[in-house]
Amino acid sequence: MNYKSTFASIFLFLFVIASGFAQPKYIFYLIGDGMGLNHVNLAEIYTAETQGRIGYQPLVLTQFPHVGFASSNSLTHGVTDSGAGGTALAVGRKTRNGNIGTDSLGTTPYKSIAFAAKEKGLKVGITTSVSVDHATPAAFYAHQPSRNNYYEIASEIPKSGFDLFAGAGFLKPTTTHDKNEVTDIHTQLEKQGYKIVRGKDALSKDIYEGKNIVWLNKESEAKDALKFAIDQKEDDMSLEDITRGAIKKLSYKNDKGFFLMVEGGKIDWSAHSNDGATTLKEVLDFHKTIKAAYEFYLKHPKETLIVVTADHETGGLSLGNGSSTLNTIALGYQKVSQGTLSTLIGKLRETNSNATWEDVKNLIAENTGLWTKLKVPSSDEKEIKEAYEKSFINHENETSKSLYANDDKIASLSVKALNKIASLGWSSTNHTAAYVPVFAIGVGAEIFNSKMDNTDIPKKIAQAAKLNF
Repeated sequence: MNYKSTFASIFLFLFVIASGFAQPKYIFYLIGDGMGLNHVNLAEIYTAETQGRIGYQPLVLTQFPHVGFASSNSLTHGVTDSGAGGTALAVGRKTRNGNIGTDSLGTTPYKSIAFAAKEKGLKVGITTSVSVDHATPAAFYAHQPSRNNYYEIASEIPKSGFDLFAGAGFLKPTTTHDKNEVTDIHTQLEKQGYKIVRGKDALSKDIYEGKNIVWLNKESEAKDALKFAIDQKEDDMSLEDITRGAIKKLSYKNDKGFFLMVEGGKIDWSAHSNDGATTLKEVLDFHKTIKAAYEFYLKHPKETLIVVTADHETGGLSLGNGSSTLNTIALGYQKVSQGTLSTLIGKLRETNSNATWEDVKNLIAENTGLWTKLKVPSSDEKEIKEAYEKSFINHENETSKSLYANDDKIASLSVKALNKIASLGWSSTNHTAAYVPVFAIGVGAEIFNSKMDNTDIPKKIAQAAKLNF
C-alpha cells in the first residue's frame, strides 16, 4: 500500500469537507473608487522612495495572499460610470451607465449583497468618504433609474433596515430630482427610526445600542464629501474614524456577524483632477481603513473575509513619463490639494489684486515645493506665469474643470508641473477601461485568485458566506 499517497488523499478529502463548512461571519467589502493597480503601485513606490530605496514598500493590502483582477465595463459602455460600476459590485449584474441597483430600463430592482447579508441575520453598515447618497454606497441600498436622484436614493434608507450608514452628508436633502421642495431628509429619517449623529467622535463615545444610525460630518462641514486626506487637520472626520466606529458599532454584542462596505470615494475625485499628490494621499488614507479591517481579521482569522477592489480606474495613471528614473518622492512636497491651492490663489487675488508674479510664485512654492525644493522647467514656468498674467493683470479668471472641481488655472498648471517632475502621466480626466485589482484574505478568500468580471465579486463573496444571492 502507498501510505504516502493514501495519507495525502485523506488530508485533501478532510480539507475539502472542512472548507465546505467554513464561512465568514464578518465580511469587509472595501471599495477604492477609481483605484486602479497603478494607484496602489504608486503608493508602494513612493513609500520606498521616502525610505531612500528604489523599488516597492509592500502595503498590508498587497500582502494579502489572494489576488485577482476584474473587468469593469457596464452593460451599455466600455467605460463604466460609478452608478453602473457600483451596481455591478453590489448586485452582481450589469446595468446602464447612470442606473442605481436596477436593470437598464430602471424599472426592475435588483437585490444587493447587503440585503442578502441582512436576510441571513448579519448587521449591515454602508459607509463612505463622500455623501451617503452617492453612486457607490447608493447601489447597496437603493433602486433608482438615475444616480442623480439624490433625495429619492436617501429616502430608501429606512426600507433597507440596515444598522449603520455613514458619510459626509446628503447632496439634496430637501429637493427631489424634479426640483420639488419636500420635507428635509434628516427629518424623514428620524421619523422612520434612524438616529442622526454627527462628528468624528460620535461613535467613539457611544455606540447607540439598539438603534439604527446615520452618522454624518459636522453641520458646518461640506455635505458632498470629507476633506481630502492631504487637507485634513487632526479634528477633521476621516474615513479611518468612520471605519473604526463602524466596526465598534456593528460588532457590539453581536454573535451573528456583520457585513461592512467602506468606500474610499475621493481617490476618484482627485484622479479626475489629475492631482497626483492628493491621489497618492487618498490611497494611503484608504489603506488606513484596510489596516483597521486587517487588525480585526487578526483577532478573528477563522471568521473574517476581507475583499478590496475598485469600481473602475480613473485618470489612466502611468508611472514613468519618459525617463527611466522615477521621482515620486517629489509628491511629498505638495502640502494641499489642487482645490485648496486654487482657493488660496483666489484669496490672494481678493486681498491683493495687484499681487506680483513673485507673490504668486511664493504662494505656489510654499504649498508645492516648486522652485524652492524642485527645479521647474522653463517651459512649465512660462505656462504658469502666462496664466498669472491673464488672471492678475488682465483679470481673466481661467479655470480648469473636471467632474468634481473647477479649479484656478494657475493651481492646475502648478500641479501638472509637479506631476511631470514626479514622473507621473495621465491619459484622461475621466474613468478608463483598465482592469481593477482584487485583493482578498480570510475565510473563502482563495476563490478570488483569478481574472473575473466585476459582477463576479459579490457573487464570490456570497458563495464564501453562503448568502442567498
